[in-house]
Amino acid sequence: MLVRVRTTRTTLATIAAVAALTLAGCSGSGGGDPSGTAGGAPTATTTPVPTPTPTATADAATSRAFAALEERDDARIGVVAIDTADGSSVGYRADERFAFASTNKAFIAAAVLDASSGEDLDEVVHYGRGDLLEYVPVTSRHVDEGMTVRALVDAAVRESDNTAANLLVERLGGVGGVSRWLRGIGDDVTRVDRVEPDLNTAVPGDPRDTTTPAQSASDLRAVLVGDALDAGDRELLRSSMAGTTTGDGTIRAGVPGGWSVADKTGTASYGVRNDIAVVRPPGRDPVVLVVFTAHERADAEPSDALVAAATRLAVQRIV
Repeated sequence: MLVRVRTTRTTLATIAAVAALTLAGCSGSGGGDPSGTAGGAPTATTTPVPTPTPTATADAATSRAFAALEERDDARIGVVAIDTADGSSVGYRADERFAFASTNKAFIAAAVLDASSGEDLDEVVHYGRGDLLEYVPVTSRHVDEGMTVRALVDAAVRESDNTAANLLVERLGGVGGVSRWLRGIGDDVTRVDRVEPDLNTAVPGDPRDTTTPAQSASDLRAVLVGDALDAGDRELLRSSMAGTTTGDGTIRAGVPGGWSVADKTGTASYGVRNDIAVVRPPGRDPVVLVVFTAHERADAEPSDALVAAATRLAVQRIV
């Protein structure tokens, strides 16, 4: 069932400004048509705005520090941290493509929340055992009675439940619906081509199901700090991300004690381990933080410790 779509409320000028970051230490895009999806190129729902000249840079010492982490772990790291108090930012490989893995569940959830009334969110969705995938800690317990859309949103974000995410994508009309929503908030970079579990192949150089750290940070700022969602939907999403059960060793482990964290992790083949978060130091405005990691070897293991180390480096430079 396709739910009712409401007009998005995002302030597009703000989103474009952040998405345009071209930070020192970054290489070029990983290739591929950024507007492509499995269902064909989506139609933008808003009028593009001019992209302002980026002002944020990362110094040479920061770039060398991230490069040292890459060499230590034989990995590739993409990072963007944005201090929302003044717009200052730090980035490394900010405009290169990385497989987003399950971090995209945060934006699938945001799209569903934006498209749903309170009544829609209380609707019960029924599914069968044939819909259950490999990682389904919540939906596996509710096959007989089904789950509300609200509960599916929480399961997809808080527990990273794969079946919950796919059921939400179905409500949006498939991956093309997710892409159209992202285009509507000013994202013309992210590719959404497949659903779980196929999106997790993460083969180096494959542009499918990829984004950039800069774009992911822009999108996350839009939904958790900006006005892409109304206040009630924003709080629902923030609450689920604040309760995420899959990221104790990633960004949460890398920020100083006492900071609040609302995050969404992702894991895929080729050692992909990602985390996106809005973190808040005590008494300060929030910081938007994206850390993507990947390897060239198919048998590489994902590393929480690498994400935490990159987080520590980023927050030292931004706060």
